[in-house]
Amino acid sequence: MEQVKYKPPGRWKKGESGNPRGRKPGSDTLSQIRAGISAFLPDVISKLITQALSGDIGAARLLLERSIAPLRAVEMPTELKLPTDGTLVSKANCVLNEAALGVITPAQAGALISAIGTLSKIYETVELEKRIEKLEGQHGNA
Repeated sequence: MEQVKYKPPGRWKKGESGNPRGRKPGSDTLSQIRAGISAFLPDVISKLITQALSGDIGAARLLLERSIAPLRAVEMPTELKLPTDGTLVSKANCVLNEAALGVITPAQAGALISAIGTLSKIYETVELEKRIEKLEGQHGNA
């Protein structure tokens, strides 16, 4: 059963400030510093580009890191045939064999072995519940 949390009604309507005469957005020190720097951004970027084109690796790195998202490894889905009638141990062995053959990556194998371990715990829990119910039924404690 999902538990519903009680949220008391607020004093203000949605989108209405509790302190309408409070500090205005953008009036803090950091916002003022950013606004002051932003006036010089075109000149700073132009200077960085000039330095990068003249061979300054640091300037080139800074421009590239801030303007192009880094590449991330992408794992493609791989079909894996696990034994349908085997034990969880045989399925884990199959995963390890596929990793050893280079069919799947070690990271994929680790994730699959972890999933098999979690599945094992679920099976154990279900089996334990059945055994407890059976014992309670035999002893009249149901």
